[in-house]
Amino acid sequence: MKLSIERGTLLKALAQAQSVVERRNTIPILANVLIEADGAQVSFRATDLDIEVVDRAAAMVERAGATTVSAVMLHEIVRKLPDGALVSLTEDAASGRLTIQAGRSTFSLATLPKEDFPVMASSEYATNFSAKASDLRRLFDKAKFAISTEETRYYLNGVYMHVSQSEDGPVLRCVATDGHRLARIDAPLPVHADGMPGVIVPRKTVGELRKLLDEDDAQIAVSVSETKVRFATPAITLTSKVIDGTFPDYTRVIPMGNSRRLEVDASEFAKAVDRVATVSSERSRAVKLSLDEDRLVLSVNAPDSGAAEEELAVAYGDERLEIGFNAKYLLEIASQVDRENAVFLFNSSGDPTLMREGNDMSAVYVVMPMRV
Repeated sequence: MKLSIERGTLLKALAQAQSVVERRNTIPILANVLIEADGAQVSFRATDLDIEVVDRAAAMVERAGATTVSAVMLHEIVRKLPDGALVSLTEDAASGRLTIQAGRSTFSLATLPKEDFPVMASSEYATNFSAKASDLRRLFDKAKFAISTEETRYYLNGVYMHVSQSEDGPVLRCVATDGHRLARIDAPLPVHADGMPGVIVPRKTVGELRKLLDEDDAQIAVSVSETKVRFATPAITLTSKVIDGTFPDYTRVIPMGNSRRLEVDASEFAKAVDRVATVSSERSRAVKLSLDEDRLVLSVNAPDSGAAEEELAVAYGDERLEIGFNAKYLLEIASQVDRENAVFLFNSSGDPTLMREGNDMSAVYVVMPMRV
């Protein structure tokens, strides 16, 4: 195999591949990227056995072929090469080495046989549809903060993507929860997506997927089966196993009867929460919200470190209410608001609170209160 490729193009392709590779693994080949050169393009394939990413790039291929080499090492070398450099990759099968040349720099890396590289078995996808990158980005970005990190409740370690019904008709919905907070985000249902099986997309896959969704106008080809999900652009294909488990019935925890309505400037609210939480003890990080007519007082009382209080002008016309929340949860939920105002709907100091953006029901958040 022998090819030449522009440094920037190579770096972009390798960045996605090397991020999938597990730093700590007991199978040496999994630390490698499979490089396959043919025609006028080269592909870079990496896997951790749960996720596989294939990134294709244009290259001048003198001699077609394939080999595997350390993904992290190759990425580091290319990252340190000068901008605009032309990089040549030459494989010497006899010595089991890959030579990387750019300008006056030459590197030689050990390779492993391409035959040993595990390629994820292709599967039949029950549903295939196309979705706008901007829609998918909003669905996953707004939901991912609520993914659970508890290994014991493995079925909550991802985002549940499924077809559901909203007041305006069928939608593509993403839900994540860790038992303390919940995010439910809707997008218009893409054509041909209506028969899609509901799948739990793992946390790592959600992180890798984000890199495919930067271009607003891009169309992402989505394929879903009971066991796998695949997202593809013309250059990158990301395939992942889904979490084998049943996502709980989240509709039961979304309160429908909360009538006490607070409207507040989302960014002012987030800044105020952040300021008063400075004095709270790390362990509890509880912030108390005291609501009175058109007035909100945020306070923290940490006996071992101090106290803080801040008042905000808000729109609130219901009876007096005191309720406590974990500061981190409040900050994360407030930071999801794209519009100016956040609307909180309360019932009592012991019941879950609902948050949304104005009257928009396509993004709904639930947060459990704390005793303060």
